[in-house]
Amino acid sequence: MEVDIRTQLLSMVEPEYQKFSAALIPNITNVLGVRLPALRKIAKQLAAGDWRTYLETAEDEYFEEVMLQAMVIGHVQADLDELLKAIETFVPKIDNWSVCDSFCAGLKYTKVHSEPMWAFLQPYLRSDQEYEIRFGVVMLLNFYLNERYIDQVLSALDQIRHEAYYVKMAVAWAISMAYVKQPEVTMRYLNHNTLDDFTYNKALQKITESYRVDPESKQMIRSMKRKVKKQITS
Repeated sequence: MEVDIRTQLLSMVEPEYQKFSAALIPNITNVLGVRLPALRKIAKQLAAGDWRTYLETAEDEYFEEVMLQAMVIGHVQADLDELLKAIETFVPKIDNWSVCDSFCAGLKYTKVHSEPMWAFLQPYLRSDQEYEIRFGVVMLLNFYLNERYIDQVLSALDQIRHEAYYVKMAVAWAISMAYVKQPEVTMRYLNHNTLDDFTYNKALQKITESYRVDPESKQMIRSMKRKVKKQITS
């Protein structure tokens, strides 16, 4: 099965798209250059067939092979315990923002299982691994920015302490989306938080870049930016 899938992927490679895609994900070097719609088509076919065998035998040499697994897990029909096991097995394979964010966006059954999924995500939010944390954060911004969970989400984000760039950017992104969806609660949080200066200011920047935030609010948000002292190096 895997040999056949790799053959399919290699037949879909586009050199110019490879250059474009690889430039967007600078920390990896295994991008073939297959467009996402083509991967989604294969993923749907796999999810409708013997997806368990596929996930058990799938190779991880290329970016697209890992992305394909992510997409399949989002499409499969199974009970929650089996889905959680598949997610748990896959998360350690995440080594870039693109796979992480696409994987999270595809786990739409989270909406149906919000409570058990919330509990499942907590260890990832407390992890010391960059992409485990990002996975947890992006799941929160995709599925938990509602009235029921917003306070818990903001509290969880405020407790994350990790210096990795893609963690900080995910937290900033999540806070900006929280402001868009729950502005009053998020504004109270922005006035009383323990975020580091980079993450806080990046969250404000992302809020001001949103087309769903009115000009007056953007002006107010800009005025809240922290002034960061430059370190003097000898």
